[in-house]
Amino acid sequence: MKTQINICPVCNYQGIFKDLKNNITGDRLKCICPKCGSAERHRLQFLVIKELFGPTEKVNVVNILHFAPEKSIGSFLNKICCEYKTADLFQKGVDLKLNLERIELEDESYDLIYASHVLEHVQHDTQALKEIRRVLTKNGIAILPVPIVCEETIEYPKPNPAEHLHWRAPGIDYFDKYKSVFSKVKIYDSEDFDDCHQTYVCEDRSIWPNEVSQYRMPMKGNRHKDYVPICYK
Repeated sequence: MKTQINICPVCNYQGIFKDLKNNITGDRLKCICPKCGSAERHRLQFLVIKELFGPTEKVNVVNILHFAPEKSIGSFLNKICCEYKTADLFQKGVDLKLNLERIELEDESYDLIYASHVLEHVQHDTQALKEIRRVLTKNGIAILPVPIVCEETIEYPKPNPAEHLHWRAPGIDYFDKYKSVFSKVKIYDSEDFDDCHQTYVCEDRSIWPNEVSQYRMPMKGNRHKDYVPICYK
């Protein structure tokens, strides 16, 4: 049987993606691009951004605020706007030190707010969503993906250190919170793009709950869709 050649949309690498060994939540197969280091979520998010904005000319958005910035996505976002700012509460080297639950910025400050795999770390996430909406300009959008790892969202009694201080295990129903805050939410997923980009999370979730992820529930299958929600103010 011929092995499918993977194509990374971030760096244009063609070959085989590497497995990611993970003793916390389990190994992930065909996860990492060996050239640029992008994982499944980065490739999916990159494809969604290209779908939304097209070429990299600076004509689509005026300014972007990127929380917990990741290099592979950040470098592209920087190309499609006139002003690109990074933000985080703890990360070093960002432009702005900001708390998502209380963003110290004026109303309608940014056209696009990007926060990937951030809200699962925020205790008062609904408050954070409201703050994001407040800071968006009238026609602004927010791109707010989280790891969908359960059939239904499970809220933790306290942050789990073994999961990098996650407050919850989001399910697909987690995006209902977005819909209660924003006027419109469009959700892209792994099925929307060519399989050669490998945007699925290939891991065995039947091992949950376990010693390190004691609150997560088991899921069937070894190939799980990832999601990117686009939130319109």
